[in-house]
Amino acid sequence: MTHQPVYAIPLSELGSSDVAKVGGKNASLGEMIQHLEAAGILVPDGFATTAQAYRDHLAATGLDDKIAAQLRSLRNEEQALHETGEAIRHMILDAAFPDDFKEAIVGAYERLAERSGREQPAVAVRSSATAEDLPEASFAGQQESFLNIRGAAALLDACRRCYASLFTDRAISYRENHGFDHMKVALSVGVQTMVRAGNGAAGVMFSIDTETGFPRAVLINAAWGLGETVVQGLVDPDEYLLFKPMLEDHERTPILEKRAGNKARKMVYSDADDEPTQLVDCSAEERDAFVLSDEDILTLARWALIIEKHYDRPMDMEWAKDGDSGELFILQARPETVQSQKQAGVLKTYSLKAKGEQLVTGLSIGDAIAAGKVCKLDSAAQIDQFEDQAVLVTGMTDPDWVPIMKRASAIVTDHGGRTSHAAIVSRELGLPAVVGCGDATQLLENDQEVTVSCAEGDSGFVYAGISDFETEDVSLEDIPETRTRIMLNIANPAAALRWWRLPGDGIGLARMEFIINHGVKIHPLALLQPDRIEDDTARQRIAELTRNWPDGPSYFIDTLAYGIARIAASQHPRPVIVRMSDFKTNEYAELIGGRNFEPREANPMLGWRGASRYYSEEYRDGFALECRAVNKARRDIGLDNIIVMIPFCRTAKEADRVLAVMAENGLKRGEEGLQVYVMCEIPSNVVRAADFAQRFDGFSIGSNDLTQLTLGVDRDSDLLGHLFDEQDEAVKDMITSVINSAHAHNRKVGLCGQAPSDHPEFARFLVTAGIDSISVNPDSFVKVKQQVAQAEHDGG
Repeated sequence: MTHQPVYAIPLSELGSSDVAKVGGKNASLGEMIQHLEAAGILVPDGFATTAQAYRDHLAATGLDDKIAAQLRSLRNEEQALHETGEAIRHMILDAAFPDDFKEAIVGAYERLAERSGREQPAVAVRSSATAEDLPEASFAGQQESFLNIRGAAALLDACRRCYASLFTDRAISYRENHGFDHMKVALSVGVQTMVRAGNGAAGVMFSIDTETGFPRAVLINAAWGLGETVVQGLVDPDEYLLFKPMLEDHERTPILEKRAGNKARKMVYSDADDEPTQLVDCSAEERDAFVLSDEDILTLARWALIIEKHYDRPMDMEWAKDGDSGELFILQARPETVQSQKQAGVLKTYSLKAKGEQLVTGLSIGDAIAAGKVCKLDSAAQIDQFEDQAVLVTGMTDPDWVPIMKRASAIVTDHGGRTSHAAIVSRELGLPAVVGCGDATQLLENDQEVTVSCAEGDSGFVYAGISDFETEDVSLEDIPETRTRIMLNIANPAAALRWWRLPGDGIGLARMEFIINHGVKIHPLALLQPDRIEDDTARQRIAELTRNWPDGPSYFIDTLAYGIARIAASQHPRPVIVRMSDFKTNEYAELIGGRNFEPREANPMLGWRGASRYYSEEYRDGFALECRAVNKARRDIGLDNIIVMIPFCRTAKEADRVLAVMAENGLKRGEEGLQVYVMCEIPSNVVRAADFAQRFDGFSIGSNDLTQLTLGVDRDSDLLGHLFDEQDEAVKDMITSVINSAHAHNRKVGLCGQAPSDHPEFARFLVTAGIDSISVNPDSFVKVKQQVAQAEHDGG
């Protein structure tokens, strides 16, 4: 008995075992419909044509032999790539489908219409190659998708164009380079009802941090309208980062970052038969607003967690939000193919030794540094103008650009986010890329020598000139164990996740003022008392920065909380010590609006700083915002590994006043496990250590200020530089004394400073003195760990 070949299968009847039948994309859609809809994950209804349909079509029309002949001509160098691709595509587009194929597709479409309750439902028609979306090979946009297709005739034409897209020049080149046999790769067409995202939103989601490989994060990009704008890099989307371990606790809101993109345009449906979609400008309200509510962000992130657990690997997903119903849908889910396959035992680091003038900035992709001459191109067709190892500068990229990108040393684009084509391919190629710069094509000139740095956190920079930089491969398998805890100093939240692989014991110093200076940028009192701002430029800048928030105080609290939380998440559940703000008055004055609230002091280093500000009537409202930000990070987000530290606390009486103000603002020592440490940086902290030990849970020695105040030396004075020595016996006596006093009162004591990195003998002294922890910059971690291990081995 002869079995009729199956040419179309409902997605609901497919699963992960059907990759050979319908390709990875369609098999994954069926897998989710079958197994994850019970968990609340919505996937649009649809069907898939089979690989058998593709092969039978080629055989019935004689295309298989004709295509093979064309590919032989290419391999034998009898014709060029573009000639081969064009000839094959024309043959496919001109060939009529067999009747049984057409009947199967039209019948499946009619049944889909019945299920949807619409006569001619709009559908998305996407290609799914049988070798696509495998963990070892990302086909990033190699085949085409067609949106808002209506009617049987238009659907058949879209299927034919999907088949032809299997032989675009870029797809042929990709398979050649990756060793795939062209004739063994078949194509399935996925047909899904369109989510009405034209008046809604869409985007991309990863269950891993795409830049650092941090496995406990979910990254979401979002834009108005259809998601093609995000994938193609046509817009700079919103970006949301979430912390996985807290997602299952529905009492928490574990958002680590919310960044509003410049969403200038969106893709919407068109009524024109020859143009099913069109790009239109976003309204001013849309550009200023976050695309997703916190509730939607959390729903998507929790779905990412479910999908990752089901597939047991980091995943790359596309999603959409229906503008009519408000429902969220998952459109695709495939394995993430870059960070999840990096070698786990080696950490490669890059560091700039010098910087030229900063020319442009954008989002950093990867963590590398590269240098070369600028080559600006408007079109991938200008490939003959590109020189190997040049820095490619363009508006945006699509798959046609891949042959050029492979020859570049770095990539810089005006548009796009972390999930744009330029970003995805740059990661795959291991190239540094700075995307979403806005004006790179205007500010950079052809043949200009530049350095592209993606080694400084979330922001990537293009500097003038060829800068010196260093690379280092750190083996994480050779780092010794130590009794003394070696912790990290982290100031920049954007860089915190880059060091998650280091086997540190937590973070010994996270500087709040760095987050305020680089993230918030506005003086807290300027947000609380905007009427006192006299400078129109400052008023305008404050309005720009706070436009996505309901008011100024919420902007300060959220931005500071997200920065703190991102640092704390990188080490959770290990302790993270966050120092409350320690600006001097001249530094506070440099914040936007700050000059209206800060006095002029003759010696700010010894003036109104640290603890003395927190309880004063002139600043306590600003300190209240700091406390609320810490509370949000600890309670709302759930990062209870945060320890608060008070800087420059001169007396025990002052400590009591600070602790009282903190308690008024929700940070009560001992409540919900909150520990409060004090910086030991003033001789009075050492002399009266017993008093401070009764009020605080631990000490952290700030060796710079302690040396300065013990020796009476201005640490910034060039004339006195030869006297500033953290290894002076007087300073060492102070350190030994406070360690002994702290331990006598069952309090831990650590040290944060550069001296243990620079001087092995100082690390040995600290071990001998009984220090509990040493906190160092990440790039010094391995060196200090080895020095401490040796000191402990030698009997320290």
